[in-house]
This record gives sequence, structure tokens and C-alpha cells, in this order.
Amino acid sequence: MSKNKRPPADLPVVTVAGDLDASNLGPLDAQLKAAADGAPGVILDISAVTFGDSTFLNLLIRTHRTTDLRIAGLHPPVDRLFHLVGVDTVLKIFPTVADARSTRA
Repeated sequence: MSKNKRPPADLPVVTVAGDLDASNLGPLDAQLKAAADGAPGVILDISAVTFGDSTFLNLLIRTHRTTDLRIAGLHPPVDRLFHLVGVDTVLKIFPTVADARSTRA
């Protein structure tokens, strides 16, 4: 199967938890790049994220520009940040990983 025809059910999932800011985003950046390498996209499960700052949003936007980034599990207070900044209208956001897997690009 070609890279572009890979079903969303096969997309790799990266799960992250806790507070995300400039001091700890390096490992997440590396995980997202590794997961997207050889895949048409990646699902990022942020259901256990309790805080994200502008550097976290910047990472998401950069990743979105290079691959089919699907965000799963957005909830308060992070959803408020997404809405205030407006990235909720740019990024692909799904309630769950299962929903992100079941929707074609």
C-alpha cells in the first residue's frame, strides 16, 4: 500500500501527559517526527495534558504543516487555550483516538 493510501486506522499514536512548555517539549517533538516518518500522519493523544503554553501550540502547528496531525482528547483547560488562540479552527481535533482513526483525511 502506498504511503498516501494508508488508512487512518494504521496511523501511529503518540500519547503525552502533564504540563507541556518550552522546558520539556524536546522529547515530544522527537516522538512526533519519528512517528510521522514513513507514515502519512500521526495521532496525538492529549487527553492527559493539563497545561500547554505557546511553545506547545507552535509545535503542533509546525507538525500540522508537515504531516496529517490529528489531535485526540482535547479537554479543559487546554481546549480553552486552543479556542482563544484560534488553532481549534486550523488543527484536526477529535474527541478520542478511535474517532481520529475512523475519519479519512
